[in-house]
Amino acid sequence: MTPPYPLSRQLWCTAPGRYELIPAELEGGADSITVRAIASAVSRGTESLVLKGEVPQSEHQRMRAPFQRGDFPFPVQYGYQSVGRVEDGPAELQGRLVFALHPHQDVFRLPASAVVEVPARIPPRRATLAANMETALNAVWDSGAGPGDRIVIVGGGVIGLLLTALCAGLPGAEVTLTDLRPERATLAEAFGARFAQADEVDDQADVVFHTSASAGGLRTALAAGGFEARIVEVSWYGSRSTPVALGESFHSRRLQLIGSQVGAVSPSRRPRWPHARRLGKALSLLDDARFDRLITHVVPFSEAPAQLLGLMSGGEDALAILLDYP
Repeated sequence: MTPPYPLSRQLWCTAPGRYELIPAELEGGADSITVRAIASAVSRGTESLVLKGEVPQSEHQRMRAPFQRGDFPFPVQYGYQSVGRVEDGPAELQGRLVFALHPHQDVFRLPASAVVEVPARIPPRRATLAANMETALNAVWDSGAGPGDRIVIVGGGVIGLLLTALCAGLPGAEVTLTDLRPERATLAEAFGARFAQADEVDDQADVVFHTSASAGGLRTALAAGGFEARIVEVSWYGSRSTPVALGESFHSRRLQLIGSQVGAVSPSRRPRWPHARRLGKALSLLDDARFDRLITHVVPFSEAPAQLLGLMSGGEDALAILLDYP
């Protein structure tokens, strides 16, 4: 039987640039389990657009998180990277550490089928990066990157660095990360890649990933592709228009520009990989202590409305931002 809970606390975007913690009764059907959150990760790129109200109307349904409450633009409870411990549910899940695609909330109920057990070797904070790793894994599948390839990643945020680690693990791959912040060089090297400034990247890459969500980054990505290279756009720009440099040598080099988005499993794996299998694999790929370096900021959940605004604005250099639940 579910223990008595007074109220849960939910983090909502209630207006442009405004977060609020809102108390609410727990919801869930008879088949639901109860999870008390330990940590949840803020997906900085997407959640910044949500906070600004920049989810275009055409994407209001497609961009809904699995357990989102409210509707775009506001008010909306958004998020999809939570790790907690099961407090009530089937005997085989009692006390287990699980990952759920759930918004930021201190205690929540959801179907048992909607959680994935976290492997024992992976600490809770690192496990919050599972959805980011799933995005990176799907993008690698979309790219067709393989052993020995020359690979360039433009943008050294969380997704870009996860891509760097995955691609550097391909035998013989030559991986280069480029970012406006030279301090990303240390992380690139830790993940087995070289670091270069944008003007130091040549045009010989077999595969290029773009993750910076900027026009300048996209131009750099297009310039880095070799003849008939594949440029994988992993960024999401929301409602912002972005110029794309399709002149100069774009056509003569026969570049392929494709969009990668985690909502659908890559076509090359889709017949055999349901979403649950892909998420489980993403979690297992986090069994690497190097990924702890991506967690740069931990915010107490009670202070989220006050502290997140500055971190999301880009004024402070932040990679993975975690909310910590007492």
